[in-house]
Amino acid sequence: MMNAPHALLNARLLDPATNTDTMGGVLIKDGLILDWGTHIKADALPDGATYENCHGKCLSPGLVDAHAYLCEPGKEHRETMETAGHAAAAGGITTINAFPATEPVIDDPSIVEVIARRARETCSVNICITGALSKGLEGKEMAELGLLCEAGVVAFSDGQKAIGDINLMRRTLAYSTMFNKPIIVHAEEPALVGSGVMTGGRTATAMGLKSIPSCAEAILVERDIRLIAMTGATWHAAHLSTLDALNSIRRAKDEQLHVTAGTAPHYHALNDLEVGEYRTFARVSPPLREEDDRRAVVAAIKDGTIDVISSQHLPQSADSKRLPFSQAKPGVVGLETMLPVSLRLYHNGEVGLLDLLRTMTVGPAKLLGLACGKIETGKPADLCLFDLEKPWQLDATLLKSKSKNTAFDGHLLQGRILKTFVSGTVVFEL
Repeated sequence: MMNAPHALLNARLLDPATNTDTMGGVLIKDGLILDWGTHIKADALPDGATYENCHGKCLSPGLVDAHAYLCEPGKEHRETMETAGHAAAAGGITTINAFPATEPVIDDPSIVEVIARRARETCSVNICITGALSKGLEGKEMAELGLLCEAGVVAFSDGQKAIGDINLMRRTLAYSTMFNKPIIVHAEEPALVGSGVMTGGRTATAMGLKSIPSCAEAILVERDIRLIAMTGATWHAAHLSTLDALNSIRRAKDEQLHVTAGTAPHYHALNDLEVGEYRTFARVSPPLREEDDRRAVVAAIKDGTIDVISSQHLPQSADSKRLPFSQAKPGVVGLETMLPVSLRLYHNGEVGLLDLLRTMTVGPAKLLGLACGKIETGKPADLCLFDLEKPWQLDATLLKSKSKNTAFDGHLLQGRILKTFVSGTVVFEL
């Protein structure tokens, strides 16, 4: 017997793809959106339909996280697809793009198939996969991009490693144009990064830590932009954090190059002062920047220079963080905090709500070539219900991620996920 339709009524419908912000409802049947809009009301439902009252809370497309490390296979002590799925659902995320820094690395079609199968079996949200750009993520030899594409990857990347060999990057960009898939890069010139652990400036000097000049980001961005102009490739900078790099992106977009930019919540919400007292949970790559750069990231989100906000979810074990700052592993978990932390931009009056949601729904979906990130009749009912105003304090011990290395432990947040649907099925409820 077919399931009866189910309606979500009296919701504030937020759909950035159609610039919709209105009161209405969504009608779901057999996991798909049967209809949606202002006309979906209790007295106009099909016979036998069930419904629930959303009491005016926000209903948006399920979030799409374009950049996350799920650690499986090979690093299951830090995260698994099952625990990542629970964490993502608690953060309103219904689709995760898994990055290739696994063991073994996702540089072979057989690994893509293993991960896809494992995701279907254990993960409560949708997972797409990014394949390696170079074999073993070593930056020496191009991976088999064609075979990876046939296996179903949505993009190519070397994750947190930038390819320093300019000729290899040129050939890779040129070859990638055959597959209509984006290349996603970590924008830091490796020679300038060296053994640095935080951004150059007064804080690094006062703490006596080896620093990374902020120009390392802009230099690699400028290099790749010239290669993109030469090759016509599609390129995305995953987590930009500096004014100079963002200005380079603006110029590239003015030149009509196939360039997009992303950032992560910690780059618009935190600055380098967060690492005071050598807080290793605030060590990330690229590092947290000085306040002027943080403000530049906010401005770039506001004016559309930044197309995507992703979690940059990178679980680390407690042992790898409880070390001297220079020895601790970089990275934070972010699936559960991506939206709540980013809502600060809305509550502070810096970015409009639809514009903010666009960077976490239709923006990343467009980047990855996915048919999600919007409320659309006939498509899977991947939806996120959240209370825009609800205040709460983050307790890292209560995170659903297996690792607890958040930079926002103890922070006061405003905006909470109430319920997450994947193909009409509730996968999280507060």
